Amino acid sequence: MIKFGVAGNSNSFYEEGFNKTVDAAKWCKDRSIDVFEYSFGRGVNLSTSSANEIKDAFQHEGVELTVHAPYYINLSNTDDEMIRKSFGYIINSINKASELGANRIIIHPASQGKLQRNVAEEIMLDNIKKLIEILDINNITNVLLCWETMGKVGQMGTVDEIIKICKLDDRFIPCVDFGHINAREQGILNNAKNYNTLLQKLIINLGFNKVVNMHAHFSKIEYGIRGEIRHLTFADSKYGPDFEPLIDELINLKLKPLIICESDGTQAEDTITMKRYYLSNYKILDGSLEQKYPLL
Repeated sequence: MIKFGVAGNSNSFYEEGFNKTVDAAKWCKDRSIDVFEYSFGRGVNLSTSSANEIKDAFQHEGVELTVHAPYYINLSNTDDEMIRKSFGYIINSINKASELGANRIIIHPASQGKLQRNVAEEIMLDNIKKLIEILDINNITNVLLCWETMGKVGQMGTVDEIIKICKLDDRFIPCVDFGHINAREQGILNNAKNYNTLLQKLIINLGFNKVVNMHAHFSKIEYGIRGEIRHLTFADSKYGPDFEPLIDELINLKLKPLIICESDGTQAEDTITMKRYYLSNYKILDGSLEQKYPLL
């Protein structure tokens, strides 16, 4: 089955008087939210004791945890010291994910900066090969590094670039951010056919086994000529993309990703909306699903 989750806590979580991540475990479970993505976007600064407390709470409630590595990783940097720092951010994220009981680490690969695109790509791929050596030397095996498609033109992370990265190692899978792709490509994900073309491209190039349980992000995103501007909520009717044709195509292709909602402040509510739609259609297509979910 597809699993649906949230990137951090919704506004409603705080409005109900909660403020600690450990409280999000039961809060998510009560709403049938399957996954919680913990962000180290501003740095890996969670203590071991706090990580263990969060791990215990989420495991008790049966809510899966994933981890987002720092946003400022840049594997196309030409400064060797900055590359070493990026490697460090990734390894620290992996280690902290282990303390949290998570095995998926989502990574923004790089920025193009002032480099030519092909040069930035070559540097990025070369550094990722060095990262593989670091993973091997440290015997880091039980992880999935999820390389994210990015929403701004100046960022590395087109679908083709993510495919090239994911071909390099069995521990690499795509994090397909459908909102980012839609923003970068000026609203391309506006029908089921285009979703199907994208998903088929991933399957053809990476193989079904690497794509079937891939990571995914979803949100509606405002965009301009240079791509992503800001995340929106499902109330938006201008920018998209819409989730219904995506879920239809995922069902048709028998794909079962983790989909993390990144709506601006309404991620829990929008996650529930997606899961409701999925379950109703899954029951139509597969009568064997009889489990009931107490969705609010």
